[in-house]
Amino acid sequence: MLFDAHLHIIDPAFPLQENNGFLPDPFTVADYQERVRDLGVRGGAVVSGSFQGFDQTYLADALQRLGRGFVGVTQLPADTPDEDIRELADAGVRAVRFNLKRGGSAGLEDLDHFARRVFEVAGWHTELYIDTRTVAADAALQRTIAKLPAVSIDHLGMHADGLPALCELVAAGVRVKATGFGRVDLDPARAIKEILRVNPAALMVGTDVPSTRAARPFRDADLDLIRQTVGEAAGDSAVEDVFWNNAARWYRVAD
Repeated sequence: MLFDAHLHIIDPAFPLQENNGFLPDPFTVADYQERVRDLGVRGGAVVSGSFQGFDQTYLADALQRLGRGFVGVTQLPADTPDEDIRELADAGVRAVRFNLKRGGSAGLEDLDHFARRVFEVAGWHTELYIDTRTVAADAALQRTIAKLPAVSIDHLGMHADGLPALCELVAAGVRVKATGFGRVDLDPARAIKEILRVNPAALMVGTDVPSTRAARPFRDADLDLIRQTVGEAAGDSAVEDVFWNNAARWYRVAD
């Protein structure tokens, strides 16, 4: 059983915007359900991309169509009223995303105060799409992230040179998604082992489908690699936690 902690829905019936000249191909709820039909997915997190900006209509529609077990990760301007945040929480949104890799979200200058506000207003955590080499090079940024109430980082932090900084954040309570193997510059198995060594509860799994702009798309074998690596590093009992329990608790799917 898998909680897909990172997936995208791209429905041209809703607003899309070019990002650095890129506009993705459609990947609807029906496309997603067909792609993961044999993967044991029972829930997941629909993550807003740079090409969706601050649009919420696609996300509300996707969550309604996907049904129980699926939640949303949105992008919002930092001046979004508390009432709007609460309405999105009622619709199944569980986090706000800062896309610091490609833009389309609130900026780094808003990270500290906005991450704290959404946590206070709706219990949301903050998700960061960031190359952790940036964190390694900026001690102030690392301290800011470490002190936030609830944070996760996408795609294993992107680069091997950022892995030590990532593990320091994991020790401070940050969660990490083992996702996007086709877009990272690191050995996923090594990164997974390092994270498990620090905090086995920190690791979550996602497909990252449809893998827009990745050097290669998600492969079913990526899940096999995670399963094998976790089993070898932490035992078979940890596999269920990494594939379901850790993310289900983090995203509060029972709320």
